Amino acid sequence: MIARALSAAAVALFLSGCVYSGPGPAPAPGQVATAEPDYYDGYYDGYYGPFIDGYWGTDGGFYYADHEHHWHHDDGAHFRHGAAHGFSHIHGSGAHREH
Repeated sequence: MIARALSAAAVALFLSGCVYSGPGPAPAPGQVATAEPDYYDGYYDGYYGPFIDGYWGTDGGFYYADHEHHWHHDDGAHFRHGAAHGFSHIHGSGAHREH
């Protein structure tokens, strides 16, 4: 009886790891969403179109979401931490989504 109860508890614990309750769609396989967003302010020159959201990765690069919520690396320095001529203020969740 104890073994059955422990097995049921283990299954429930295992399945609870599959639940995602963050904003937007669940992360793709190999990606992790943070439990708490890390809101930030930055600057963007508008090159990729309207700003949806993004984050600075552990590699120092900026990753942004397109209108279909696909993530891309900014290869052209279109996002910055500081103000500059031609850049507009942005505010994002900063939720780290890379592996």
